[in-house]
Amino acid sequence: MTSALPLIDVQDLTMAYGDFILQQNLTFSIAKGTIFAIMGESGCGKSTLLKHMIGLKRPAIGTIHYYGKDFWKSSPQEQIQLLQKAGILYQSGALWSSMTVGDNIALPLQQFTDLSPKIITELVALKLALVGLKGFADYFPSEISGGMRKRAGLARAMALDPDILFFDEPSAGLDPISSKSLDDLILQLRDSLGATIVMVTHELPSIFALADDSVFLDTETRTMLTTGNPKILAKESDITKVRQFLSRNALSPEKGLQH
Repeated sequence: MTSALPLIDVQDLTMAYGDFILQQNLTFSIAKGTIFAIMGESGCGKSTLLKHMIGLKRPAIGTIHYYGKDFWKSSPQEQIQLLQKAGILYQSGALWSSMTVGDNIALPLQQFTDLSPKIITELVALKLALVGLKGFADYFPSEISGGMRKRAGLARAMALDPDILFFDEPSAGLDPISSKSLDDLILQLRDSLGATIVMVTHELPSIFALADDSVFLDTETRTMLTTGNPKILAKESDITKVRQFLSRNALSPEKGLQH
């Protein structure tokens, strides 16, 4: 029964750079409508896993299925069709500095649809309104704050009404108030649009506020230690390193905190 299949299914994944194995034996699934966090210490491979999942890097071993279809065994055209169902918010927002906010959001609509300029303009205004940036279409990225650039990047990620949104450290560089505001927006969008969200983050407030499920990557063993709801893992995991990470007590005070 297709409806019972996970939206994303990762099986026996090994990530490597040449002979160096970054992570191996990664197996987890992501259900439709879930906010899924990729967690772990710096350098464990969180962003690299995201690159594998959005088609920027081929696995050394293993498979990634979308809607039951093996992404890396699909034809280039099928891969494009699958990726058009996904939107990506990069850590910096990754807006084109020479284009207005509105033109940045319009770009994927111009590239991948046959919509008229009038309809595209209306959709751009709608996406900006959804992220709280109504009236900012004619501003350039340099003219708005970092938090607003993140919101504009999110509006662009949503341009094609994707089923899946990928976020790479969405709160990075934001002050606590802006970070909380972005977290609230992500929850609102998930609830109103029904999108599935996959996010790389080490920010505990965001992890606890947003994530329904997660995978924890370990630098030392170069594999995943566990999956599950972070709130439950923080209290009940029998893996010390996971509990320490989620309570930020991984190192003694004189050694600093482990991120």
